[in-house]
Amino acid sequence: MFNFKQWLVLVVCSLAILKAEGLFVNITFVRNAVARGAVCLDGSPPAYHLHRGSGTGINSWLIQLEGGGWCNNVTNCLSRMHTRLGSSKKMVENLAFSAILSNKKQYNPDFYNWNRVKVRYCDGSSFTGDVQAVNPATNLHFRGARVWLAVMQELLAKGMRNAENAVLSGCSAGGLASLMHCDSFRALLPMGTKVKCLSDAGFFLNTRDVAGAQYIKTYFKDVVTLHGSAKNLPRSCTSRLTPAMCFFPQYVARQIRTPVFILNAAYDSWQIKNILAPRAADPYGKWQSCQLDIKNCQPNQLKVMQDFRLEFLSAVIGLGRSSSRGMFIDSCYTHCQTETQTSWFWQDSPILNRTTIAKAVGDWVYDRKLFQRIDCPYPCNPTCHHRVFTPQDAPLI
Repeated sequence: MFNFKQWLVLVVCSLAILKAEGLFVNITFVRNAVARGAVCLDGSPPAYHLHRGSGTGINSWLIQLEGGGWCNNVTNCLSRMHTRLGSSKKMVENLAFSAILSNKKQYNPDFYNWNRVKVRYCDGSSFTGDVQAVNPATNLHFRGARVWLAVMQELLAKGMRNAENAVLSGCSAGGLASLMHCDSFRALLPMGTKVKCLSDAGFFLNTRDVAGAQYIKTYFKDVVTLHGSAKNLPRSCTSRLTPAMCFFPQYVARQIRTPVFILNAAYDSWQIKNILAPRAADPYGKWQSCQLDIKNCQPNQLKVMQDFRLEFLSAVIGLGRSSSRGMFIDSCYTHCQTETQTSWFWQDSPILNRTTIAKAVGDWVYDRKLFQRIDCPYPCNPTCHHRVFTPQDAPLI
């Protein structure tokens, strides 16, 4: 039971976070994109939220790509098209901007006065799909790559073509997209623009699940096939490997020419739930309690998760040394850390080497300092904000 003092602290913290999330930004629909076939799964126009920069940030742009998993077959794409992840008709008109999108210096010291954009995600392919044909029986449109280009073209026309600095970032499926589109984003901007890409929780690992199956590899293969993504994946990868393999950052990131920052939890909660121990590999729910709260994990489950961490670190380190690649790999049980104020920049935010995520990313973007740190194994970092889920928090795949 909470005592009164604990309750009061919780209320004060909650009010402070609400204040940090006090900015709501109107939605903008790219209506002229429909004529070009650049549409969400249900055929509705793509959308974004833009808050204009000011002062020293007036010619700097931060593009945040929304996450939200993928759909790998007609059945789950049909379900998805009736939600905000498949239709702009279902999106909220006003979206809260906080953390990396905040307009307050005390909550977002390096990007608060930049032009900040949240690109909505409604195609189910990390903005890579492009299938011309539309089955009239389902009316599903697989046009993620067209959505990407239509939104970028509109932002260029709204001033991004004059950008002095531009950062493409994203969380989860959006973090994967920020890697997939990093060099093409660079190519859209003038030669003089300083361009960098930030992937938050987008480094999905190609590994076997607890039953020994290649579940995520098969899943990504289905996504790539259904959405016709192959032609829109980085050619530096597809020239060497099958398209499905090029949905995994470990085979793509090394060839990216634009500077990249990889922000990820070594015990990424989404990957533990959906890649390491998906429902198909855990039919009796032996992993459910562990997935809801890492403190519930049994010693044998923690051993499996420690092995997952080592495999994850091997993939990241396997990208090779780079004087331009930033890295913040903490040992928290969480997923997406740029979009939550308490993990991005707060009094008790997670730290590595006495550095918050916001400071590490800001130093890297502004070339103040290259941050490349990997945390010690769980449970060594007391600053972690470990996610605690409820049984209703269903995985997306």
